[in-house]
Amino acid sequence: MTNIIPLHAFQDNYIWVLSQPDNPWCLVVDPGDAKVVNAYLEQHNKKLLAVLVTHHHADHTGGLAELRQHWPALRIIGPAAEHAKIPALTETVAEGDTVSLPQLNQQFQVMAVPGHTAGHIVFYSAPVLFCGDTLFSAGCGRLLEGAFAESAVTMYQSLQRLGNLPETTQVYCTHEYTLANLRFAISIEPDNLDLQHYQQQCLIKRQNAEPTLPSSIGLEKKVNPFLRCNNIDLQLKFSKNSAQALFAYLRMAKDQFKS
Repeated sequence: MTNIIPLHAFQDNYIWVLSQPDNPWCLVVDPGDAKVVNAYLEQHNKKLLAVLVTHHHADHTGGLAELRQHWPALRIIGPAAEHAKIPALTETVAEGDTVSLPQLNQQFQVMAVPGHTAGHIVFYSAPVLFCGDTLFSAGCGRLLEGAFAESAVTMYQSLQRLGNLPETTQVYCTHEYTLANLRFAISIEPDNLDLQHYQQQCLIKRQNAEPTLPSSIGLEKKVNPFLRCNNIDLQLKFSKNSAQALFAYLRMAKDQFKS
């Protein structure tokens, strides 16, 4: 049995830990803070085998140097396209590569998903998707590098790829943004009953201090406006003649949205 649990970091980051009950090894994803990781490892008597890094932002990479000091043989695996910005990487990967972790009997497929950053990658091992800041529940990452129009095209294409994964795929993103994203989504589709129901579920979870994640690709296709741009009714509502044009409009609207 494999367990995936979130470690809370900063205001709303999740550092995902993949572990197995009778296995001393574990891996973590996007550790912006080494202290919470080492505290977990000590508490649960685990050893850190590897780190998966989706992109270069400090809240995803800030703990790498300290973790490497504590675990000298640590594998730190991240995007080749951002190696210059993540000097702590010990292994670089790109589109189509496979990450093998035999100690955990795990293999991850690497997918390039530019948009939030130019070199962003995700790690996929059915049914698990570690997607960093590309796809959020009911939202997607901001476009922070390059011209907006070009980044919107690449991000739309990246989200289409993730949306084409099996609907049972579990979406492990790295921020608890769900309630804020849902407020925007409801403003776009106020009559979407799936959205209304999901918002109520997530409100209860957060009131009980539970994470809203993981989500699933199937659910996101019902509630996430950025995965619903092929919806002709939505295109007509906002006078857009293509899914890509609607995506760019929605991303800019989300940037300016005040709930």
